Amino acid sequence: MLFIAINGSPARDGHTAFLLQKGLEQLKLLGGKVEILHTAEVLKSMAVPFCTNCSAPCRGVCAKGTLMEKALKMLREADGILVGSPVYFGSVSGQLKAFWDKTRCLRGEKQLLNVVGGAVAVGASRFGGQEGTLRAIQEMMLVQGITIVGGGQKDYDCGHYGVAAQRPVMEDQSAQERIIIMAKRIYEVSEATQSLR
Repeated sequence: MLFIAINGSPARDGHTAFLLQKGLEQLKLLGGKVEILHTAEVLKSMAVPFCTNCSAPCRGVCAKGTLMEKALKMLREADGILVGSPVYFGSVSGQLKAFWDKTRCLRGEKQLLNVVGGAVAVGASRFGGQEGTLRAIQEMMLVQGITIVGGGQKDYDCGHYGVAAQRPVMEDQSAQERIIIMAKRIYEVSEATQSLR
């Protein structure tokens, strides 16, 4: 199975990427193939980084010859995804939103229907908008038909919305534990629902 992490942070090696990499490491240990997409890099490869609704239904024309074309191809093959964002004014980063808007063609193709997804949010303080950001990510996933899991797993507890972390995440032991738990849940649900994709 293929698992993809989408780093919604403008920082390639920042706090959000650190947690996503930890989740991917766990998914790899369980036997999955893993990849990470850095939204800022993908968007930089495009002449127009924001969706302009240039075609309806979307045919993904703007992605041709860019890193977005490669990203869309990878997402079409995904069994599970981890989507992470820093908290920007109580919601997702502009980079993540712009990237997600560019996946309109996948929605028309039903390519993410029944893919399993989990959300990660990193804030500057313990109560820094993480839950709102997690819910925004989950709402974006729901519109694609993604099967959302929270931060729990049968060997641990039921969890919450997802992984809510505080910078610096290298010192946030709870977030590091939760990303491993959520990765295990994503793997088991992806395995159990493989026939639906």
